[in-house]
Amino acid sequence: MKKTAAPRRPFVEINRRMFLGLTGLGVAGLGVTGLGAGIIATPAFAQAEASTAQKIADHFASVKTMMGEFVQFGPRGEQTAGKFYIERPGKLRFNYEQPSPMRVISDGRNVVIGNLKLKTWDIYPLSKTPLSLLLSDRIDLTHQMVRQVKEEQDLTTIVLGDKSIFGDQTITLMFDPKTFELRQWTVTDAQGKDTSVMIFNVQQGVNFDEKVFEVPYDDVNRRGQ
Repeated sequence: MKKTAAPRRPFVEINRRMFLGLTGLGVAGLGVTGLGAGIIATPAFAQAEASTAQKIADHFASVKTMMGEFVQFGPRGEQTAGKFYIERPGKLRFNYEQPSPMRVISDGRNVVIGNLKLKTWDIYPLSKTPLSLLLSDRIDLTHQMVRQVKEEQDLTTIVLGDKSIFGDQTITLMFDPKTFELRQWTVTDAQGKDTSVMIFNVQQGVNFDEKVFEVPYDDVNRRGQ
């Protein structure tokens, strides 16, 4: 039987929207959630939801280092993959596999997005991104931030929304209900379009070389836009 070549997987060039989709953990169960910005819990119910969400957030924040693999799905079915590295507080790195030339690095002060092929860099203050919340040593989920918590046998889903942190977007985090480990996150924009990131093969308690989270400021300053 004649073998046919497997189709090449398309990759996504990161722009601001895709950056928020990636880092809206930010820092990812199976499938893409359809929960959107219109979900708002009632005040009485929200208090119980917030308590459950905070318990999970406290566990997530207790994991100081982690690494693993990810697959990212864009709103038009775009798909790419790579490896990620996280160290609290504030440090993160996403290496996209080829053919994507992209890198995302946070050194605790700034987040940079680099295109190694074009030699271009975009830089954002960490404090102005959702990563400042989700990569901190203490994740404080305020009462108004938690939109919904859905507890199922195989998945706990938390929907967050706060204009001061996430703008017009909502972020849906999916956790293992037994271990509280993050499995997937989905960012839903103002138009209702989803960008999802699923993580797997996660290792915790990893010791990283400091160069993993080193931002090439010389290149950023020379090539930055």
